[in-house]
Amino acid sequence: MMSHMDVAHPYFGAFLLFVITAIAFTATTAAARFVSRRLARLDTEKLKVAIYECGPEPDKQPNRISAQFYLIALLFILFDVEIIFMFPWAIDFKILGWFGFAEMILFILLLAIGFVYAWKKGALEWHSIK
Repeated sequence: MMSHMDVAHPYFGAFLLFVITAIAFTATTAAARFVSRRLARLDTEKLKVAIYECGPEPDKQPNRISAQFYLIALLFILFDVEIIFMFPWAIDFKILGWFGFAEMILFILLLAIGFVYAWKKGALEWHSIK
């Protein structure tokens, strides 16, 4: 029968779910694209493309978002993910002993050095758009 495929492997179920999910995602995406192209109205009306908000129509949309916003968001995600690494350490703190404690002190020290570096470079200062 299926001698080359080990069904008793512990991760076979997870692999099978992954394959089924990939196939279902691809099929659903293709079906949604097909149906939406068949049902969509292709004629454009002035009302469709008009601004839906009340008030005067803007001449130009101000689309200047400061790069500082992205830098602060990136730093937040970076430090947040690094803090998440402390939870497994806290759970296994007794098992790791002094070596694990020293590793975490080194980790926190490197995290603090990175924070001070970003602070000194002015990455945490909020500059307004003029």
